[in-house]
This record gives sequence, structure tokens and C-alpha cells, in this order.
Amino acid sequence: MELPKRLRPLFCLSRPFSPLRFTRHSFCSNFAETGITSKENRRKTLDSFKGRISSGPRFQDFVKGVSVDKIPFVNEGHTEKHPYLSEDSKVGNSRKVYFETYGCQMNVNDTEIAWSILQKKDYQRTSDLNEADVVLLVTCSIREKAEQTIWNRLQQLTAMKRKRIKTHTPMKIGILGCMAERLKTELLEREKLVDVLAGPDAYRDLPRLLAVAHGGQQASNVLLSLEETYADIMPVHHAPQGYSAFVSIMRGCDNMCSYCIVPFTRGRERSRPVNSILEEVRILSDQGVREVTLLGQNVNSYRDTSEQQFCGSDPTQLSRGFSTIYRTKKGGLRFADLLDRVSHIDPNMRIRFTSPHPKDFPDEVLQLIEDRRNICKQIHLPAQSGSNQVLKAMRRGYTREAYLDLVENTKRIIPGVSLSSDFISGFCGETEEDHQQTLSLIREVGYNLGFLFAYSMRKKTHAFHHLQDDVPTEVKRRRLEELISVFREEAARVNANLIGSTQLVLVEGESKRSAQDLCGRSDGNLKVIFPKRDVIEPADSNNRPINPGDYVLVKILSASSQSLRGHVLSHGSLTDTVRQNESPAISLTQGW
Repeated sequence: MELPKRLRPLFCLSRPFSPLRFTRHSFCSNFAETGITSKENRRKTLDSFKGRISSGPRFQDFVKGVSVDKIPFVNEGHTEKHPYLSEDSKVGNSRKVYFETYGCQMNVNDTEIAWSILQKKDYQRTSDLNEADVVLLVTCSIREKAEQTIWNRLQQLTAMKRKRIKTHTPMKIGILGCMAERLKTELLEREKLVDVLAGPDAYRDLPRLLAVAHGGQQASNVLLSLEETYADIMPVHHAPQGYSAFVSIMRGCDNMCSYCIVPFTRGRERSRPVNSILEEVRILSDQGVREVTLLGQNVNSYRDTSEQQFCGSDPTQLSRGFSTIYRTKKGGLRFADLLDRVSHIDPNMRIRFTSPHPKDFPDEVLQLIEDRRNICKQIHLPAQSGSNQVLKAMRRGYTREAYLDLVENTKRIIPGVSLSSDFISGFCGETEEDHQQTLSLIREVGYNLGFLFAYSMRKKTHAFHHLQDDVPTEVKRRRLEELISVFREEAARVNANLIGSTQLVLVEGESKRSAQDLCGRSDGNLKVIFPKRDVIEPADSNNRPINPGDYVLVKILSASSQSLRGHVLSHGSLTDTVRQNESPAISLTQGW
């Protein structure tokens, strides 16, 4: 789930004369006070004048009495109060909302945030599409296939909408997330398939947008923010059986890899205040959640500067041999600090995180993962390519040699660590020799988990403007198949080494292939399948059933590239079980 970057302005207003009011609160400052000069006086006078203009009446204030259906189109760049809409009009009146979520875990978390906001406005959630008054698609724009899936789904929903157009409550269709920001013009004007668009930073505005849509007009808010983290909103978690949950800790990305659209759809990096994260994890622990995954587009670049006590002049430490296209950042409470505090909340709750960047794994992070039993010993190190030439074109900020040094250092500090990665086949200018270097990197590292994709050019990215997508489609597919084949070989080899070991497994539920089996995940995120039966506990010789959310010890009897199989020995826990070295399963994906 590696993410993109940006060098362009993120904000644009469709109404040229509306003042853009934007304030970024900063608690850290490196500037000393100086004497006020005449130039500063003039600047202050100008700022005061601009402030009076921006706080003065706007167009809506002059049409306060006009009904919503007389306003042709609304495309707001802010979420302040709107005098042309009463608060009553933004109440859901028990309308039923149906969510469909596509893409990464961050979109799952965005769904939970959006639902939390709408729930407080008297909307009801439904799992039955046929009874939905509002259908909201939380979308992904990372790859072309992901977007095409949404276009196809919109055609189906539009056909359903036309059949209901004469009913008392006609269906409204909304696009949320990355695709809303990237394709706003096509979605609203050319295709006219949707009623509401809300970008990743506009979910607070959903009640107003839906109110406008219920009035018969289209509504859109897709502007990005430098501040929005939804820190004060408690997501409504809908994980299976409630045993696991995602917790967003930061949003956006500053890396600007040449292939990636994320900085343009998700905005610049900003981190959620640590106290709000800790409070959410505490609540989840009280609710019985057994596993939390910390989320971010560049999760391990977390840097909280929300309080003066976190500020300082120490530069951010990167992995040795790695660099960035932006200036070194200073101060802030870093990812290692957050991970440390989260791990202390509940010693029997597993902590995972995704998706990281290899540059943000200084030794302090690796050492903490090794020291804490409840921080999973699986690390995602997205390589993308094994060729220095391709890595440079991708603007990844490291060489093959630096990456392999990081792998060696990680294995030294965390013995038995499970490694996963992302790879792109057929990037701009990739030769057959570059491809062979990627295959050799996969063999040298010995990954257990892989997310592999053929390259698809995305508009707005550096590659779109400066590189040529010159690898034929059939060559991309052939190279992707070879990458998958090598990954499977490596996964089968690594997993075979686990036969005879005992793994601590968090039970998820019944296996998809057989109701007679249960399925769960090991510390290294490997799928483990075992027969469904009660187990005799050694301590009291009593039979106890196995339920989703339980930790159990499983003796491994066989292995494949995808999973392990075994039988249960007993119930277990993170606090009283000796850690086992283990490896996660491989997940091979050709597209979303």
C-alpha cells in the first residue's frame, strides 16, 4: 500500500472571488521576536484589512431566505456554517445509508469515520442495498483497475437509481475518498452519475452535502487540508466479531515517488495528536479488541508537533543510506515514541502497523519491536524494484545496496522477523536486466508476503509529466507472472521451516473453505487453519470451546505458500506464551 507524492498546489476554488480562509496552527517556532519595523507595520495593516474582508458577508448571506432547490450547484471549499441551510435540513431523518469500501485499510478506517459523522445526524446504516436511501462508495485511485471497478459499479447503481426515481425517497449516490478528489470533473459534469462527492478531508461536511443532494442538486467538497486528521472523531468500528480494529495515526504523504498518486489525492503529511490515538486504543481495549493496526499512508513517518513539549531541534533520523526529496524535519514526537506508548496500554493486545516506508526504520524502531512481545514481528519493507536505475526513476531515495543493508540490520536486531514487500513490474524504462535484478532481490531477501502489481500510469504524478510508459502491456504481465512465481517459491520454502513449531494464533472464525475448520493469524500474519473442536486445558483438565478473538497455541503439521495447517494444543496469551519465530503467508495480488 505504498503511497505517492506531490509538488503542486493542493487547493483550488471554483468561485474565483470567494476568499480562501486557511489557518495552520503551529505550536513550534524557531523564530525569535524582533523589533517591529515600518515594513512589518504595513504588513500587519494589510493582514488586518484582509481579515476584515474575509470575515465580512459572503454571497450566501444575501440569499439567506432562498430555498435549497433554487441554488444551482454547491462546491464549497470549507466546512463552516452555511446560512442557506438550517441545521434541521442536515439531519438524516433516519434515512438508510449503505457503504461499499474499496482499496486499502485506510479506506476501511475512512468508512468508519464517515459513518460516525452520519450516525450522529440520525442516519441509519443498512447492509441491504435494496433498502438504501443513500449509497456511498469509499474509493481508491492507486491503480487503473481500482478506478475501473468503481466506474462499472456506478453504472449498475445508476440503473438501480432510475428504477426508483419516482419513489418518495429516491436513491442518492455518493463517491468518497481518493477517486472523488482525482476525478471530480468527470464524475459530476461529464458522466453525471453521482449526487455527492467528498474528498478524504471533507467527511465532516457530509451532512451538508447530503442535505443539498436531498434538495435535488449535486454537491461537492474535495479540497485537501494541511490539518485534518479527524482526531476528535471516534470511528464506529465494524471489524468481524470485533476482535480487531484499524486506528488512523497520520494522513497524507510527502515522499513524492514518481509513480504515486496518493500525495495528490490524500494531501500532505499531518499526524494525529498522540493523546487522541492513545484514547481510541484504550477504548478499543475496553471493548475487548485483541489486535489493533496503526494506519497511515506513510505510517512510520509519524511526527506529532501538537504540543510545545514535543518540539525540539533534533532532526528526524532515517534508515542509514536513505534520503528524501524534502528537507530534514525537526522536532516532534516520533513513531517509536507512539509505538512505545501504544504497546503499554494492553499487554495482551497485538499491535501492527501499515503502510511504512523503508526510510523510516531507524534502529530505535527496530529495537522497540524486538523488545515488546505484543508488537508483531512482521515488517513491511516496500522495495518496488531491485534495480538502481528503476529506483532512481521512481524517486525512492535509496539504492539496492542501501535497501539490502536495511534488511540485514533488521534481521540482526529482530531474529526470525517476517518481511513483506511491494513490487511494481514494468515501470517506465524498465529493461529485462532491471527485471532480473528485481527477481534476484526477491530471492536474496526471502520475503514471506508480497503485493505485486503491473504498472499503470496515473495523471498528476511526476512519471505522467516526465517519463514515458514504454513497457508493452504483454511484457508487464509476463514479468508480473514471473515475480509471483518467485514469491511463491520463497514463501513455500520459508513456511516449510515452520513445520513442527508451535504458533500463537489469534482466531478469526471459520475457514472459508470448510465449516469444520477454524482460521486465524500468527504473529507474523500467516494464515493458520486447524480443526474446530474444544480443547482440554492443562491447568484444570476442563474442555473449553474456541471462539473468535481467542489466542490459541497451534502445532504446525504442514505448510504451503499460502498458509499453515495444524492442531490446537491449548488456549494461550501474549503475556504467558514464549514467543515463537514465525513467518507470514504470502498474498499475491495482480490488481484491485
